[in-house]
Amino acid sequence: MKGRQQKISKDTCRQKDRAEPDSYATGQTYIGITENNLTEVTILEDELLEQILSPSNLNRAYKRVRSNKGKGGVDKMEVDSLKDYLVENRDELLQSIRDGKYRPNPVRRVEIPKEKGKRLLGIPTAVDRVIQQAISQVLSPIYEQQFLPHSYGFRPGKSARQALKKCKDHITDGYKYAVDMDLQQFFDTVNHSKLVEILSRTIKDGRVTSLIHKYLQAGVVIGNKFEETKLGVPQGGPLSPLLGNIMLHELDKELQKRGHRFVRFADDLLILCKSKRSAERTLRNIVPFIEDKLFLKVNREKTTVSYVSKVKFLGYTFNRYRGEGRLRVHPKSLNKMKQRLKELTSRSNGWGNARRKKELNQYVKGWVNYFKLADMKGLMRGIDEWYRRRLRMCIWKQWKRIRTKLRMLIKLGLNKSKAWEYANTRKSYWRIAKSPIVSRVITSQRLSKAGYPSLLEYYLKVRT
Repeated sequence: MKGRQQKISKDTCRQKDRAEPDSYATGQTYIGITENNLTEVTILEDELLEQILSPSNLNRAYKRVRSNKGKGGVDKMEVDSLKDYLVENRDELLQSIRDGKYRPNPVRRVEIPKEKGKRLLGIPTAVDRVIQQAISQVLSPIYEQQFLPHSYGFRPGKSARQALKKCKDHITDGYKYAVDMDLQQFFDTVNHSKLVEILSRTIKDGRVTSLIHKYLQAGVVIGNKFEETKLGVPQGGPLSPLLGNIMLHELDKELQKRGHRFVRFADDLLILCKSKRSAERTLRNIVPFIEDKLFLKVNREKTTVSYVSKVKFLGYTFNRYRGEGRLRVHPKSLNKMKQRLKELTSRSNGWGNARRKKELNQYVKGWVNYFKLADMKGLMRGIDEWYRRRLRMCIWKQWKRIRTKLRMLIKLGLNKSKAWEYANTRKSYWRIAKSPIVSRVITSQRLSKAGYPSLLEYYLKVRT
């Protein structure tokens, strides 16, 4: 293992080759890299691999990776160094891919905290990100012709908003019960052989499927330890969303063939039914296909059959009002938002007013823009009251000294005797923030004028 670790650190920057039979006769394709982009020199053949390695496609891939930035992989090469590497190693790199000898580096394992547990990401090297992006750019248009309209995640022209609106339409049509399907660690449990088999039905250029297979089997580095990857599509690379959709397209086709109404966003799946009994039967019948045909795992503890108001999908839940499907913010999403606002309005984080306003504006606008499809006017009014109280608490603490509090209260219109009384209070920051006097001088209008965002005001602005 020690030798293997040394090999990783020694060879990663050079993207070493692995000997394989040369089964394909290929044309010659060159990359010219200028200061701003890659330029085409000549292309003699137009096979699928040649399309992937064409200068115009690689140029787009390079620009996308450069614009996305991101951390370096196991070779520690940052995106800023990518152009120099490609200039120096372009011929050797492309020839090794054409000959089937290219060996991708293992991905660097990164853990991202989740509500319960953690999400495992695999960060490819900058060079591998360019190649994966180039593959994705060529394969995506091919598979977009096959994908069904029921899937919305990681697809051009598709969005979470469209997925939620489609759920709303199904609920309006009377589909009030849902199978909330949870595929256990989907991206970590994809069967490589099954995925390659599915890819081979469409991709007839064996060099491309072989290259993708190498990426699947490249392994991961956790700390300084290398581990093989016998299952899974590591999240974090440009290719993994497309491969995930290709695998789950098989499930989409099966559900459509059985006549179900469903909406899928990446590995989040809702199957909508008219009755609870129908939903239970649907779940019972689809699980064998998922587990026996696709070799994926259904998390039976998290997979539920329930009325749509009990479902959480893309942060939302649903209800019916006068026969019409409606969207609401799920309680868990709401609690998460309040917790974040609590952090941003903490009286002990040492932030000044300028930074607090900037962070709050960024978060509030982002959150409201995502959840603006929900009916939440009354909800936003209530959250605003709590949120303004926290702002008053922060401001009261910033005034610190009695004489500062006295001066500011008088400046904001309070008479001197009342200002003196409140300036000398021993009540807690949180309690004083709710007092009528402080609310009267630090009004909602003054907070808004000072640059603090209002959830309700912004919601009403973007909702219309």
